[in-house]
Amino acid sequence: MSLEIKVPPVGESITEVVLSRWIKNDGDVVEMDEVIAELESDKATFELTAEQAGTLKTIAAEGDTLAIGAVVCKIEDGGAAPAKADAPKAEEKPVVAEDKTAAPVAERSGESYATGTPSPAAGKILAEKGIDAAAVKGTGVDGRITKDDAVKAEAGKKAESPKAAAPVVAAAPAGARSERREKMSPLRKTVAKRLVAVKNETAMLTTFNEVNMKPIMDLRGKYKDSFKEKHGVGLGFMSFFTKAVTEALKDFPAVNARIDGEEIVYNNFADVSIAVSAPKGLVVPVIRNAESMSLAEIEKSVLALALKARDGKLTIEEMTGGTFTITNGGVFGSMMSTPIINAPQSAILGMHNIVERPIAEKGEVVIRPMMYVALSYDHRIIDGRESVGFLVRVKQLLEDPARLLLGV
Repeated sequence: MSLEIKVPPVGESITEVVLSRWIKNDGDVVEMDEVIAELESDKATFELTAEQAGTLKTIAAEGDTLAIGAVVCKIEDGGAAPAKADAPKAEEKPVVAEDKTAAPVAERSGESYATGTPSPAAGKILAEKGIDAAAVKGTGVDGRITKDDAVKAEAGKKAESPKAAAPVVAAAPAGARSERREKMSPLRKTVAKRLVAVKNETAMLTTFNEVNMKPIMDLRGKYKDSFKEKHGVGLGFMSFFTKAVTEALKDFPAVNARIDGEEIVYNNFADVSIAVSAPKGLVVPVIRNAESMSLAEIEKSVLALALKARDGKLTIEEMTGGTFTITNGGVFGSMMSTPIINAPQSAILGMHNIVERPIAEKGEVVIRPMMYVALSYDHRIIDGRESVGFLVRVKQLLEDPARLLLGV
């Protein structure tokens, strides 16, 4: 008797998944609740487990797109018996290994070309000069046409028809011109669709400003060691930006709102989405109620979500929702960009790299570590006054970190 293992429901809005990897192979003996495969949706990666012990019989292949409820594999009863039945297969492996070790011998015995077959270098010369290989006598092993044979044939052709010889333009050395195709992952397809939808369905605009990062850098330099010793996590820039954003959202609630049909929904909380680059693409986990969190709590949340994203362990709940997004292109060296809104949100803040630049302070030119910041927003709900005011408020809070503690 066998048990069918089907694609489980993984989310209300998810109708299909991709079988990204078989962890167990066809014919393997598996235990109850053992992970046998990985399924990938447009939002997260899930593990498929064995619902009984037995022998695995795969049905779907890696890369297949499967609907929810589709059969992925079967598990045959009797895990111990199949293990013995698999023993002959284990005995057959040395035979396969012997075939593989014998292959090089066969290749060595076939290193000599058949009569009239040009070597790679000779073939290139004959092709460039338009000489038929059948008209050239090979002097190599087993009649192989060598490079010298090709050169002599070229010289003989010129001698036979000197008047007909036309100047030959040397062909440009060709590099590797191979190409590779691979199927778009569900995550990449979803990202592509959403980004195009945002561009088409919102009145997106971007405003820019710059931030003098010296006050924050000085503060980090002074307290980073004691901060890490006390809280067990490093003091980064993301916590300062997240805290500054949550304070600015209180002053400009439209930036934290969204459009729902013909209504505007204002949120009295700040669920901040943090864009993270994961191995399978960009994901945006959410820090819930960031407005009520300390710098240490924000740093711990960012670290935990980043590690989950790297390992592909983020859940749908951890990536669902969010009222405002922060993305940091500066970690990749970006100087300035226009980030795209993370729908259905109405705004996104883009951080960039920090570069020392000359600026004017109190009538003097000084060198300061400066960062460009960009706010992309939906002009249907956020006016220019609010967008510029929000970004100026963020700038004020970052350039005077004491404001973050005093709330002024």
